[in-house]
Amino acid sequence: MLTIAVTGHMDLTEESVPLVRGALDELLRPRAGGLVGISCIAKGADSLFAEAVLAVGGRLVVVIPSRDYRQAKVKPEHAATFDRLVAAAGDVLVMPHETANRQAYEAANAELLQRADRLVAVWNGQPPTGKGGGTADVVLVAREAGIPVDVVWPEGASRRG
Repeated sequence: MLTIAVTGHMDLTEESVPLVRGALDELLRPRAGGLVGISCIAKGADSLFAEAVLAVGGRLVVVIPSRDYRQAKVKPEHAATFDRLVAAAGDVLVMPHETANRQAYEAANAELLQRADRLVAVWNGQPPTGKGGGTADVVLVAREAGIPVDVVWPEGASRRG
């Protein structure tokens, strides 16, 4: 059983979504036999990865950063996807934080990496912003821990803004 965690950008452009999803499908398809995917199922990369895991018959494990995450952070346009992925998950772990904040996100990322054999990073390769807990930070921690990282950033992918 191979456990793959995900980190990635939430703010993918609309045009990037099918490109990233296609790249994730291509990456996960050969590993479909005994795949466990672990994700915080945030909008963007996390949810695209979770959907790709389920599409190849993998088992989804969801890590929710805080008790109030669904009500405080999940925007209306992402709520149906979030709820569908929670329902499809084999396991749902809610971190022991009351509120969704940097500490909760960092704890959730640490949980992902603790469980992971590999990390998929939907990442444009830009360095950390200094805020902590972002995609580049998670990649750095994974590499320091010796966890293999697969970077997914297909040609033509971009972020909003």
